[in-house]
Amino acid sequence: MHRFAFVIHPIDVKRDAGRKYPVARYLPERWVENLLKRKEPMVVSHIKGVRSLTGAEAEGWFIGCPLSPRMMLELPLDFVYRKIIRCGQIAQELGAEIIGLGAFTSVVGDGGITIAKHLQIAVTTGNSYTVATAIEGAILGAEKMGVPIDRATVAVVGATGSIGRTCAEALAPQAERVLLLGRDTQRLQAVADEIGASARGAVQVSTDLARDLPTADVVITVTSAVDAVIYPQDLKSGAVVVDVARPRDVSVRVARERNDVLVIEGGLVQVPGEVDFGFNFGFPPKTAYACMSETMMLALEGRIENFTLGKEVSLHQVEQTQAMARKHGFKLAGFRSFERALTEEEIATIRANAEQRRQLAQPTPSQAH
Repeated sequence: MHRFAFVIHPIDVKRDAGRKYPVARYLPERWVENLLKRKEPMVVSHIKGVRSLTGAEAEGWFIGCPLSPRMMLELPLDFVYRKIIRCGQIAQELGAEIIGLGAFTSVVGDGGITIAKHLQIAVTTGNSYTVATAIEGAILGAEKMGVPIDRATVAVVGATGSIGRTCAEALAPQAERVLLLGRDTQRLQAVADEIGASARGAVQVSTDLARDLPTADVVITVTSAVDAVIYPQDLKSGAVVVDVARPRDVSVRVARERNDVLVIEGGLVQVPGEVDFGFNFGFPPKTAYACMSETMMLALEGRIENFTLGKEVSLHQVEQTQAMARKHGFKLAGFRSFERALTEEEIATIRANAEQRRQLAQPTPSQAH
């Protein structure tokens, strides 16, 4: 049996720290962060019951890194690295052979390369399977909103980055039209030329998000912006938005003001076996983040190696994780949006709202004349 570990950390400081320290819910956020800064990484739980369709089993641990996203962005990088490396050292001491970097720990710095150099165990960011589920989620989300991917305009925001390019490369053969959005026309055109030969339809480029994003039925956004780049007015009614970026690209205003668009932050993955995470991170039983799942499937596969590191994610790596997922029994189990799981009923309501909005926008016979 191979053993793994996975680094978790508080996303919403008051909510997440409050699960272990209830008093944190009543303190100012900066106070909580100052308290966390003094904490050392720790074992959060023992993960049992991960069992592949092949019969292989794996066990692991959640290791808690006491840093919030804002702390990782604002504190000196060496300080952040030391905390994450200590998480890996704890995993080594427990007997883990591979460790996954969750959420911001996979984003900060050079995407795990420095961390891997300081550890004796394998490291992955989980980004390959994250991209795989983003692509699967975009296709499934479009179907649920009544827009098959072969009739959809797919926009990729941040298309010149490695993840954006990979998403565009994967979806171009399926979509009716692909729109590549970014800040540099020349670099966007280079990506368009690269994927154009395999594209099913037109591949267009734009640096004007406000003008052109509202034409998209499906949006995958993965910029490196610190602040939100997509706002309520930027989205077509009935659009599906898959936000892979951390920090988020989609403003929280979209959740408040647009009940007719489906925003997905990533797929929920059903983990094979009778898995017990020993920790409640707000998901339905036996479901996990895609990045967690990549770490688990590598352990089940016996691939004890650095897998997804750095800022590059290749289509080949994405396809490898999809193959491992099928082999071992990992599959998309639902969606989450703004840190909570979405129900089928909520998705149906969003689609109904979009259809109603489109009907209201159509001219009446008297207006048409």
